[in-house]
Formats: sequence, structure tokens, C-alpha cells
Amino acid sequence: MVVANTVGVQTTYDRASEVKAFDDTKAGVKGLVDDGITEVPRMFHQPPYKFEKTSVPGETQFTIPVIDLEGVKQNPATRKEILDKVLNASKKWGFFQVINHGVPVSILEEMKDRVRRFFELDVEVKKQFYTRDNMKSVVYNCNFDLLTAPSANWRDSIYCDMAPNPPKPEELPEPFRDIIVEYSDQIMSLGYLLFALISEALGLNPDHLLKMDCAKGLGVLSHYYPACPQPELTLGASKHADSDFLTVLLQDHIGGLQVLHENQWIDIPPTPGALVVNVGDLLQLISNDMFISAEHRVLANSIGPRVSVASFFITNFQPNRRLYGPIKELLSEDNPAKYREITVMDYVTHFHEKGLDGTSALQKFRI
Repeated sequence: MVVANTVGVQTTYDRASEVKAFDDTKAGVKGLVDDGITEVPRMFHQPPYKFEKTSVPGETQFTIPVIDLEGVKQNPATRKEILDKVLNASKKWGFFQVINHGVPVSILEEMKDRVRRFFELDVEVKKQFYTRDNMKSVVYNCNFDLLTAPSANWRDSIYCDMAPNPPKPEELPEPFRDIIVEYSDQIMSLGYLLFALISEALGLNPDHLLKMDCAKGLGVLSHYYPACPQPELTLGASKHADSDFLTVLLQDHIGGLQVLHENQWIDIPPTPGALVVNVGDLLQLISNDMFISAEHRVLANSIGPRVSVASFFITNFQPNRRLYGPIKELLSEDNPAKYREITVMDYVTHFHEKGLDGTSALQKFRI
């Protein structure tokens, strides 16, 4: 790329060299902030169109659904009301928040605190986990698609594959070694409940999605979004949909998460004690588009750091030969299959090769 400098002389911008030099530091975005930068490096600049609000003044103002799970296991009438809300939210939004979900607030708070502690370790300590090898059970880096993406996102991340084959305790970073195991157990229990509710909402037996191994795998991806000196130039996470069956997100008090709903970016406000749940691409695929995997993004912020913990129900790169296609019980002459059968590995490989480029990874698998 050729650009003009301040005195009008044509200079060549070598993005690949800038990205490599940054990646070689293994210090991430936090390293830049610790160095006291006052301007966002060129490699993080997003094109202006990515900041379009896409909403028209005067249009309906939307609020993401909040579903109270209190009494879901004890009261049949309450369960029916919750099923209706889950069905409506999954069809129209692909996103909802849950409260009274059974995960103790103390565990939520400790998980956020311990994740923050990891990212604030000395860079020499964190470097041992820094890798671009997605086959490892613990992966710390800045942007999984950093080397191929046209623009980098303003965040650092650490991924831990917690099920079905979790890392040995000594392989996990010490700051959250104990709490991530407890947190994962709690999220897995909540996941069983959510998949049962989603199965019933689809008109299937409560254990249908569990028998399809939708809850067999769990990956916990923790993000750290440092304060950004020029948040108008970059994003915390560019527009994307999730590459799993279901995501359960824990976010802190800062906010910035938005979902694209009816061509408007809608804030998902932090709600104390709540968890955000969203439909992933694979659930959209097996529901034959009955449920939507909504696109979402995270804005950069001059306030920070923001911390979030996303738990993905997916076996990811682990061996799994099972084929997934639209559920037969949902199909009819008027509703034929819209996708071909694929393995999780087929999908995840394509998603990682494609990166967060703002397009749907599902298109490749449509019939």
C-alpha cells in the first residue's frame, strides 16, 4: 500500500512487517499501552464504514430480552413461559441475557478478577503461553487472525479448552488455575439446562441436543480490552457471528458489546449477575435457520481495561467425526434442508481461515 506522509512524499506502508514486529514482542495490546502510546498503530485502524451505526433516527428503540430462569425446574407453568421467551429471543434476536441462572455471583466476580490478574502479569511470565498454534489446549495471543486480517482488533485473549479433555492443572496459568475449573463446571451445568430449554423450544425432546453432543465441548475464551487512546479508529472486536452451538458470556461493568438487530446496532448493557447467551452458527445450521446466529461487535473505549469471558459450546479442533446437518424432525416439504452435513472440524477450519472479515461462515455450507 502506498500512502502520502505529512510532507507529501509517497511512502510504502508495510503492514506485514508491522504485524510481525508487534507479534514478536508477545506483549499484545497491553504492551503497547504499558509503553505509553498515545496514538493507535496503523495496523489497528478500521475502515470508516465499520463504524456506521446503521440505524435511522426515530426508528424503534430495541432492548435485548432478559429471561429470568427462577423456577424453571420446579414450576411447569413458569417453564412454559420461559420456553416461549427462549424461542422468541432465539428466533428474532439470537441473543438474550439470563438472570437467576444458578451460577453464584461470587464465582462470576472471581473469574473476572483472576482473568484480569493474568493479563496484568509481567510480560515475561505471560510469554510462555503465547502461541499461534490453535491445537494447543491453552492459547494466549492478540487476535487469532492477526497475520491475515486486514485490521487488528484492540484486545488480547487467552483460550482454554476445558471439555471434553481439559488441560492438566499445571498447564493452566496460575492466576486463574483453580477458578476456571470451577467456573467451567458451573457453565457446563447451565449449558445442559439451556440446551434442554432450546430443544423443547424447537419442539424436540429435552435431551435431543445433548444427545447430539452439542454440549460435549467447552472452550473458555477470555478477553482483555485495554483503554484505547483513539477509540474512534479501531474496534475491540469487529463484526462477526460465533463459531459454535451456543455461547455464554460474562462481561464486566464497562460495556461496549453490541448486537446487530433489524439493521441497528443495539447495546447489550452490563447487568450485575447476568450472563449473555447467544446462538452460534452451528445451532443456526442444525435448526435450519429457525434460530439466528446474530452478528455482534465490541466497541473500543477510552475507559479500561474491559474484561469478558466467553464460553463456547463446541468441540473445536478436537477429533469428532459426527456429522451435523439440519435436524430431520424440523424438516418438511415446505421446509427442506438449507445446509449440507458437515463436521465441526470442517466448520471451525473454515471459520479460522476466513477470520473476522464481517461475512458469515455459514454461506460456504448452504445448499
